[in-house]
Amino acid sequence: MQTIATIDSILHHKGPQVWCISPDKTVFEAIQMLAEKNIGALPVIEDGKVIGVFSERDYTRKVALAGKNSKSTRVREIISMDVISVTPDSSVEECMRLMTEHRIRHLPVCQDGALVGLISIGDLVNWTISMQSAALDQMESYLAGR
Repeated sequence: MQTIATIDSILHHKGPQVWCISPDKTVFEAIQMLAEKNIGALPVIEDGKVIGVFSERDYTRKVALAGKNSKSTRVREIISMDVISVTPDSSVEECMRLMTEHRIRHLPVCQDGALVGLISIGDLVNWTISMQSAALDQMESYLAGR
């Protein structure tokens, strides 16, 4: 199914709240925030810019499996500094392609250098399912003559 929606429409539906963390916080503080907010990733912000994304995957692979201590390891020590981000004008398809190519589950959404949202693969899947359901409903109505 080809779509024309932009990430801005998903952000509008999702709401403006984005939880972030400083790179100088401990990994323990980061995983504590993930648990408290029931989220899977946190944009890492330094001097107003996104410098990385901390995720549950980072914790399991780079701390737990590496035998590091989450209370003494800083977020900056384990995040990748190669940030892949999108703009509100990016398409759903473009974001899905980026996530697939780079094997990531979250994309910061930035506009004019500022973080305006965070999109997860779950957000994109839910949006796609909603659009497919709406298209099926329209076809059913058309075929039923409504």
